[in-house]
Amino acid sequence: MTLAPPLEARSLYRFYRAGEDETLALREVSLTVAAGELIAVVGPSVSGKSTLLACLAGLDEPDGGTVLIDGHRLSHQPETVRARMRAAGIGVLFQSGNLLEHLTVTGNVALSQAMAGGRPTSTPADLLAAVGVSERAGSYPSQLSGGESARAALAVALANDPVVVLADEPTGELDSQTEEVVLDLLRARARRGVAVVVVSHSPGVTRVADRVIRLVDGQVAA
Repeated sequence: MTLAPPLEARSLYRFYRAGEDETLALREVSLTVAAGELIAVVGPSVSGKSTLLACLAGLDEPDGGTVLIDGHRLSHQPETVRARMRAAGIGVLFQSGNLLEHLTVTGNVALSQAMAGGRPTSTPADLLAAVGVSERAGSYPSQLSGGESARAALAVALANDPVVVLADEPTGELDSQTEEVVLDLLRARARRGVAVVVVSHSPGVTRVADRVIRLVDGQVAA
């Protein structure tokens, strides 16, 4: 029996309407990400990269097409179902806004694990050690440097033992040295069998990717 890929998108379309104007943000975008694969999605601004990532995460609904996680349909489901699937199997990493300001770093990781349900394979302390911020476990987000915040956010994204990690410009505000650390961590997670998709303008991301997908005007460029 053939196992379903961790992440599959089939012919995604996404329209935005403002009055009489209509923008086609995604045009028949399809992709499959295998376990252990790190894919970079690149392209000019307003090419549909962030829209694609939001649809893959179930944070936005495509107007056409389907997103599957481990063979199970994520798109065109009630928000409660999408949220449950996201909490159980998808780690999402944004450029900013990943951490709740009123919780410590440990508290943010613990909350993510609690929302996922089940029994995580790693404790918050294990995850923070893996990303190199153990000494900041009791700190609040406002007390972290940019690099510490990025690594803590990655720990949160990995807290639910995801089969898929989706990252939107995760190194956009980092210096080159910290960017390399974060990319090494994402690459290491891919080596453990996770499907990783990174949206980025950074050449560093394309260098570590197994495959690069370029979007132009909402379409996959040949």
